[in-house]
Amino acid sequence: MSKKITILFLLAVFLLSSGFGCKLADKETQAAMTPITLTYWRVYDDADAFQDIIAKYKSLHPFITIEYRKLRYSEYEAELLNALAEDRGPDIFSLHNTWLKKYQSKLVPMPATITMAYPVVQGTLKKEVVPQLRTANSLTLKEIKDNFVDVVGHDVILDDGLVYGLPLSVDTLAMFYNKDLFNNAGISQAPQYWNKEFLQDIKKLTQQNAQHELVQSGIALGAAANINRFSDILTILMMQNGAVMMNDAGQVMFNAIPPTGVNSDYNPGIEALRFYTDFANQGKESYTWSSDLPNSLEMFISGNLGIMFSYAYDIPTIKARAPKLNFSIAKLPQIEGTPPTNVNFANYWVEVVSKKSAYQNEAWDFIQFITKEEQAKSYLAKTNKPTALRSLVAAQRTDDEIGVFADQVLTARSWYKGRNSQAAEDAIKEMIETTLNNSEEKLQNIINNAAAKIQQTIN
Repeated sequence: MSKKITILFLLAVFLLSSGFGCKLADKETQAAMTPITLTYWRVYDDADAFQDIIAKYKSLHPFITIEYRKLRYSEYEAELLNALAEDRGPDIFSLHNTWLKKYQSKLVPMPATITMAYPVVQGTLKKEVVPQLRTANSLTLKEIKDNFVDVVGHDVILDDGLVYGLPLSVDTLAMFYNKDLFNNAGISQAPQYWNKEFLQDIKKLTQQNAQHELVQSGIALGAAANINRFSDILTILMMQNGAVMMNDAGQVMFNAIPPTGVNSDYNPGIEALRFYTDFANQGKESYTWSSDLPNSLEMFISGNLGIMFSYAYDIPTIKARAPKLNFSIAKLPQIEGTPPTNVNFANYWVEVVSKKSAYQNEAWDFIQFITKEEQAKSYLAKTNKPTALRSLVAAQRTDDEIGVFADQVLTARSWYKGRNSQAAEDAIKEMIETTLNNSEEKLQNIINNAAAKIQQTIN
């Protein structure tokens, strides 16, 4: 008898604590109230970044539990692919913005509407909580384009016109510079343009020993293997120079599309490649980098590198490993001209839903919840990352640490590197290294070969 009483007591406690024990619901509502667990996989961010957000979501949907797991980047994709293949994958996970088309067949796009059960307080004298089904419209394509910075709509709305993910933040490529080295060289401000003044600054920052070995580098440009994000840097130089990375027909170009009826020998991709590799060419006046040097991040942390290009995510690493390093961050240099046109580079992750998830409706509801302004502000405050939402750009611009990155998100771009982004990276790396080892006359062949290899991953 006592055993039955105990069971009944525990059941009553469960019903009361769930908030749904006061009134019977129809079968559809009862089904929507069934307790479920959504598994959520990401990289980089610890669980505390989402603790408050998940708690708030739980208050709206007490029957849903979010199980968060952080994985190391080095193991993430392999573990994700294995888990999806074995039907033990997460319901929600993060993908790099350049991976979306690669994973498209494994994802479910955002539905037009979502129906969820909510606890609703009813009654005047006698209050009781009853479940209520509510159907809400998902974000429209226009709302995504209006609410998020432009690069997001470009990346997450795929060829079928459907939305395959939403981001919490968007990072941009910026210029990190060593203020002590700048001061010693008599340079008062970070360069704004890729011009003669910029090249003069690099010469002032570069030092060689008696054996003509570089002991201090002005800038990490020119090579590939030992420069962080080399492909992003070369890509944005091409874009700023007017290159079309890929045309509307899906053809990789690295060149401009000339006006109809105009034959032009000018190739902005080649000009950018030449400019980039000259910094690692000993025969050029701008020589400041060598393939024999340590990695660019290591050089910067050691205090022997004047300028490095990277993202906001490197700030904690630099501060932790070199707490006394006197460095600052400036906007990515642009091509000087009239009218001025800013072109920046985006690097970010998007939250997606697995096609194999048994709870696709709830998973997409959670993604739309966490990417709204209120929840995004909580996430960004804890992670100190630049925003993906247009409404938060103005507030972040004044931030001492991430203001530069946030200021660039409105003009940030990206490009699709095919279904194998690593193969595209390897092709760009080979293009750079081959350029350094061949005469200038072969640049057209070198860049054509790289474009052809990337084209293979797209076809």
